[in-house]
Amino acid sequence: MRTRLLLIATIVFSLDGLTKWLVKRTIPVDSSVEVIPGVFRLTHLENPGIAFSMFADSAGPWPNRFLVLLSIAAVVVVGALLWKRGRVMSRANLALALFLGGTLGNLYDRATRGMVTDFLDVFIGSHHWPAFNVADSAIVIGALLLLSQIFLAPREEKMAG
Repeated sequence: MRTRLLLIATIVFSLDGLTKWLVKRTIPVDSSVEVIPGVFRLTHLENPGIAFSMFADSAGPWPNRFLVLLSIAAVVVVGALLWKRGRVMSRANLALALFLGGTLGNLYDRATRGMVTDFLDVFIGSHHWPAFNVADSAIVIGALLLLSQIFLAPREEKMAG
């Protein structure tokens, strides 16, 4: 089962890298392509901050170095959890695999370029969600799966989880 979980993390990492590469090759920075008018567009942004561009305006190399170290720590902890728990396919392990793949995707960008490419741009009415990428999506989906495991799973499943 560990192999399947590692495969999921690898697919997320690869899909994240492929989509970022395609965006960088086809859409100029700070430009957009309307996909569903008023709802969804592809917008090429380079984000030196963290999720939703927090700390993007922080000066100097230290914020990026801190984010790289934090991401490495997350990869080590999640990797260890998957190794320990990875004998079964569970909602929690799927969540960890998604989180691992997403964290590795954004870590790769931060470590090699000092920033992350964001491009998925969603609007709901007059509300605009900050641009994100495949790695961010996998991390959020993983977090939601873990929360559902904690709050929605029957007591027996939580114990076995």
